[in-house]
Amino acid sequence: MLHDTIFKANDIRGVTAGDHPEWDAAGALALGVTYARLMAGPDATPVEFIVGRDMRASGPELAAAFIAGARSEGARVVDAGLTSTDQLWFVSGDLGLPGVTFTASHNPARYNGIKFCLSGARPVTPDFLVRLRTESMALDASGPDLAAIRAAGAEQGAYRQQDFLAEYAAHLHSLVPLDGIRRLKVVVDAGNGMAGHTAPSVLGPLGLDLDVLYGELDGSFPNHEPNPLVPENLVDAQRRVVETGADLALVFDGDADRCFAIDETGSVVDPSAITAMIAVQELQREPGGTIVVNTITSASVPEIVAEHGGRTITSKVGHTYVKALMAEHDAVFGGEHSAHYYFRDFYLADTGMLAGLHVLSLLGRSDKPLSELVAQYVRRVGSGEINSDVADQQASMDAVAEAFAGRGEQDRIDGLTIRGDGWRINLRPSNTEPLLRLNVEAPDVATTEALRDEVLGIVRG
Repeated sequence: MLHDTIFKANDIRGVTAGDHPEWDAAGALALGVTYARLMAGPDATPVEFIVGRDMRASGPELAAAFIAGARSEGARVVDAGLTSTDQLWFVSGDLGLPGVTFTASHNPARYNGIKFCLSGARPVTPDFLVRLRTESMALDASGPDLAAIRAAGAEQGAYRQQDFLAEYAAHLHSLVPLDGIRRLKVVVDAGNGMAGHTAPSVLGPLGLDLDVLYGELDGSFPNHEPNPLVPENLVDAQRRVVETGADLALVFDGDADRCFAIDETGSVVDPSAITAMIAVQELQREPGGTIVVNTITSASVPEIVAEHGGRTITSKVGHTYVKALMAEHDAVFGGEHSAHYYFRDFYLADTGMLAGLHVLSLLGRSDKPLSELVAQYVRRVGSGEINSDVADQQASMDAVAEAFAGRGEQDRIDGLTIRGDGWRINLRPSNTEPLLRLNVEAPDVATTEALRDEVLGIVRG
């Protein structure tokens, strides 16, 4: 079974459990067959690719069905087993093979999904996702014989398992100056997600005083959902930092490709400030380099990048767009306000763990607390991302555009963006959920709150 709603702008994401599942093992089988056909080389040469998965309960069954379908077409499979998404990007870059990882990132436990990349962790094209949707749904509708394809797969493409965790950790360590940093007390909230798998290997050898919350892999997420964008999911880490006197906390989403930082006071560090901070460090290494940000990243970041001799390119929200622009402009670093951070030396891919290492490096070589270290990168007050469930996303954006006509410059590069005197509004549809997302920033709290309330009043009626 494959429902067309699971095919998103950048990946696959849908419900696999409960009374109304949107895809299942039979659908994963059809996806595997179609993937192998689409990825076959000249003269139908079978593709070799890597498969990983996160800790969700449905992962083993879905991954196995996908692998069987691909192998029945002759595809050769390297099964990396449990992997964070950024670990899968690393393996793709290191081996020069395309990759597939089963994850629904920050979505609730009843969801699962698939993220794809080409060899070298390069993003797949929109055309690939369109063809995957069309051809796999047609195949699924024809009712393929799961047992027969599984049996055929066992006799076709080669299959091997390999763990790449040690190589992944070593590569991350090679990219950040970590020697000589002071001993930091660090809270890590893995949220029962994949950071519980990767953090011990990456952070364990650094001589840190580590305090890991919810490090057990559990796709039911018994403590809180693995979505750091929701404030209540940060409360446990904030409380732990204050109670233990830690220097900071690092909070990861379910597949550990995003990382949020919490300072020593228990305050959440603005991801745009983290973007600016890392950008400055990368520009010291590569003067005049290019930094990619997205449409909801604070306007402070391009200002700071310019002050340090760099240039900024603005992307639509979403990893495929950011990666494509980074490749086009040979950017050294990219940051999204959703706490996705991209590095040219990490195959242009996003990695929460590497971003966390950069924060640890900067803090560990400073005698200032994190709150003071990041203060110089914060020039505006942000609303945070506010989600609204609306019946007609386009009509809501049009209504806001009409209400703000003549009060600022508007564009539709990614949803609706309105720029005024020192303030900015961005209202855009989610790429993964049926939501309209609002981000507002202004020079002061009062202006931010007034703009926020005005837009929400229109959107929510």
